[in-house]
Amino acid sequence: MRLSLYETWLGQVGLAPVAGADEAGRGACAGPLVAAAVVLSGRAESEIEGLRDSKALAPAARERLYEVIMARAEAVSWVELSPAECDRMGLQAANLQALRRAVWRLSTRPGFVLTDGFAVDGLPGAGLGMWKADQVAACVQAAAIVAKVTRDRIMGRLDQVYPDYGFARHKGYCTAAHQRQLERLGPSPVHRLRYGNVERAIRVREP
Repeated sequence: MRLSLYETWLGQVGLAPVAGADEAGRGACAGPLVAAAVVLSGRAESEIEGLRDSKALAPAARERLYEVIMARAEAVSWVELSPAECDRMGLQAANLQALRRAVWRLSTRPGFVLTDGFAVDGLPGAGLGMWKADQVAACVQAAAIVAKVTRDRIMGRLDQVYPDYGFARHKGYCTAAHQRQLERLGPSPVHRLRYGNVERAIRVREP
């Protein structure tokens, strides 16, 4: 996929390189919040075939695109915020902090940053929050794929540590099966204790 009109136009007005940033795990009640930032512009091979909204991709396609992005993007970074950090900050503040950290970790300083959904302050350059940016901006789509694949791999490793919760299947999201195990076993060390369904599970288990 060629760079979207947004990256192209921003580059034409002198704001290149353009970074995209997105997160994965915002709605999960277990596991970390992961944010990624990607700069695609700067060389022709960054035109990545098949790039699209990560939610529209099968897991195998996301994995394939992840490897291509890591090999061809001008710059890629990601950060992980633990469940305890999400609890301490609150989800919205944690989300902003994760996106901010991911952008600052880029090896290429962006001239402009596109983020999915809402604006993020404290970035190294100007930025814009775009509604459904992960559907229309190539750099945000790439960041969403990196964040999603990275987090899925983390949840796969956590499944080996806490096998009774099924993290490899639901990735920490609040499915019915996950809730049943949560109420039966109580929260693990990687559950977000401030989430309502986790608090309810704790109350269910109280004598």
